[in-house]
This record gives sequence, C-alpha cells and structure tokens, in this order.
Amino acid sequence: MKTCGTQIEGFRKGVSVVVPVYNSEGMIRTLVERARAALDSIGREYELILVNDGSADGSWKKIREAAAEHGWITGINLMRNYGQHNALLCGVRKAQYSVTVTMDDDLQHPPEEIRKLIDKLDEGFDVVYGVPEEEKHGFWRGVASRFTKITMRRVMGVKSAEDISAFRAFRTNTRAAFADYNAPFVVIDVLLTWGTTRFASMTVRRDCRSFGRSNYTFRKLIYHALVMITSFSVAPLQLASVAGFAFTAFGVFLLAYVLAVYFINKGSIPGFPFLASIISIFSGVQLFVLGIIGEYLARVHTHSMKRPPFAVKEISGRAGREEDGD
Repeated sequence: MKTCGTQIEGFRKGVSVVVPVYNSEGMIRTLVERARAALDSIGREYELILVNDGSADGSWKKIREAAAEHGWITGINLMRNYGQHNALLCGVRKAQYSVTVTMDDDLQHPPEEIRKLIDKLDEGFDVVYGVPEEEKHGFWRGVASRFTKITMRRVMGVKSAEDISAFRAFRTNTRAAFADYNAPFVVIDVLLTWGTTRFASMTVRRDCRSFGRSNYTFRKLIYHALVMITSFSVAPLQLASVAGFAFTAFGVFLLAYVLAVYFINKGSIPGFPFLASIISIFSGVQLFVLGIIGEYLARVHTHSMKRPPFAVKEISGRAGREEDGD
C-alpha cells in the first residue's frame, strides 16, 4: 500500500472505498484483488470498507476472511438488511481518508476507473459521478430509472443530477453537512447536496455483471423515487395545492355557467351524467391530496420513532481493531 502522511482538511490524503455488499459472496475475493491493484496505481493511502447489508449467503464470512488477511480492509456487518443507501451511510461515516469512493459489489463499476473520478475531483469539484456511455436495461427498468433520475434532479436542485450513479467520488469532509442525520430514509445523493453544489460527471466503462442479478427492480426503483421525493422535498404538497386551486377555480367557473344558463333559459341544465362526472373528478382530487398528505404524515410518524438508519452488529478488520484500541 502506498503511503503519504499529508493531512487534507482534517483527513489524511488518501482514498476510502465504500462498498455495500448484499448476497455477493462469489465476488468478494475478485473485488478485493482488483481494488488493490487499482488503488496501488493511484499512489495514495487507501482503505476498503465492505458493509454487509444483511446478506443471506456467506458474504460476511468472506468479508471477515478478507479483513483478517488484509490490514487495509474493514468489514462491517449490519444487523439486518437496511438498504443500499443506509449501508453506504454507515460506510461513509467510517471513512478515514480525504476522498470517499462508493461503488457496487458486482464489479459493474470497474475499480480501474476510480482514478478517472479522482482526477476529475482534483479539478475543483466536490462530487463526481461515474456515468456509463450506455445504460443497458429492460424497457420497464429503463422507465423506472429515468423517473428516478428526474425525481432526483427535482429534489437535489442540481442540473447534473440526471447523471447520478452509484459510482461516485466525493470529498469526505462533505459528510459534515449530514453528520447529525439520523432517520431511516437515506438518499446519499440528496445528503451530499446539503454540503455542496459543485457536482460533475465523468464517462466511465461499465462491465457486465458476472455474478448474481440486480436487486433494483421496477417496483423498488419507483418506491425509491417516491421515498426520496416525500422525505426530502415538499414538491408533492405544492402539487396538491396547485391541483386544489385549479379545481376550485374550475368549480367556481362551472357554478357561474350553471347560474347563467338558469337565468337566461329560465330552467336548470339537463344532464345528470355530466354533473356526476364533475363530482367524481372533485372527489378523486380530494382523495389524491389526502393521499399525499398521508404519505407525509407517515414520514413524520416514522421520524418521530427515531429509528436509526442502520445498526452495526460486528466490525472486523482495521476499524474494529482501532475501536478496540480506544
């Protein structure tokens, strides 16, 4: 491992790579080998933090073995499956070096591309995303992914938000902006906007998955987008207000029309189906608005329970030894 003792903004100059692991026991050894070769070539101190997010296979066993064999690896075993972003938050808070890199455990994000992200970061940015030239998804997965990115852009308020990916590099000191965040709903990209607006993206290679399959289905992506927008944005409430105002104005206009016809024609307007349709529309809007308010009340209720974003069961390797030393 290359070393240098330089201090940068409270952190030693180096790279902390955080990888959430879920049912990927067959990839751990290859991930470690390729990460080591890639990080050696950068010429900075480094560490690899593997966060086991409640895997049902032997992933934690493989992580413990890797942490015992390599002093630059830290293994963190969460008590159950909390989700990718929650596991990332746990790893990010353990990072010790000036730059933090996050990537998936399936090696679709090649460790060899980390250098590109760090070089772009050195141009003066705080967050850099590694974006593949072409996303290869099925139709519905592509629709859900696009919807999630549009939602992310709206919530983050950053022009480059549509270029987000799980392969990202950022300055570790950015985490100070969300150091006190302690809620179960976690979106790392939104939390990063609390500390900076200097975002950039970089085209990187994307490899084919060689083990397992993606855990992000159409349903999970849509759910992730809804959680994101109701937990970190008031846009749905604003939409509900606009919808309520628009239909109220429509109702007033309709009432004026009915009264005008009544006085001009000396009689009411025939057409019960038309009136029934209007009533249905108004009822639907009311239920829609109540549903949005209900989503926010559910988030408030969950926050009030003070559920933590994650809970650590065991730490193996470098960080574990340092805590024992304390």
